[in-house]
Amino acid sequence: MNFPFKGIGFDWAYTLVDLGEEDDRKPLQKVFTYLSSKNFSLPDFEEFLDSSRKIFHPMIENSRTTNQEARFETVLQKLIGQFDIPLNQEITLKKLLEIYYLEVYSERKLYPEVMSVLHSLKKIGVRMGVVSNTTNPGFMKENEMQVTGLKPFFDFAIYSSDTPYRKPHPSIFELAIERFSLEPEEILFVGDSLSLDVIGAQNVGMKSAWVNRERKNISIDSEPDFELHSLEDLLQLGSPAI
Repeated sequence: MNFPFKGIGFDWAYTLVDLGEEDDRKPLQKVFTYLSSKNFSLPDFEEFLDSSRKIFHPMIENSRTTNQEARFETVLQKLIGQFDIPLNQEITLKKLLEIYYLEVYSERKLYPEVMSVLHSLKKIGVRMGVVSNTTNPGFMKENEMQVTGLKPFFDFAIYSSDTPYRKPHPSIFELAIERFSLEPEEILFVGDSLSLDVIGAQNVGMKSAWVNRERKNISIDSEPDFELHSLEDLLQLGSPAI
């Protein structure tokens, strides 16, 4: 296969992984139940959930205008302080985050073609990395990468929760270029968002591929270099059909 790029940067959510039904109730209930089992004095769960949302939702809205990522661990820290939950060597912030995110990740599934496509790309020597906007802590994203079986395919993973800015800010894409040690034009960025992935990558000189599984219309102000209806289309890049 004469693949036209030396490196591919992949978005995570809805590109490689279907997040399923994103619901904060179930994972926070897991945390609440765990804390209750330790005999802490807690409010009603609905109050606990409402407090979490009142902290988190404005952070998410702010991230969309400033490109500074919201971090759920900050939310959890604030809840711990608000309800006077004493942490110790057994009950740590990391432990609570693990409980929360293991429930979140239980709803997620790889798209059916992902493994075979990554195997094919790795076999022909294409370097691959992940650049993901996420409110999840980096150590839990690494856990997810390992559990899904995707870790062996990627040279690196960059998570916005570990960086100053999220996509489409150029700095996170520039960091990916640095990790690849390639010229921008030698890298293809693949993602499901026109505004975050396509425009962000193109603004730093990368080529872009839009994952459009639902065959939506392309907006006038964001034209990807390639349009994919499945990641399998990556293996056909350069053919007239793509």
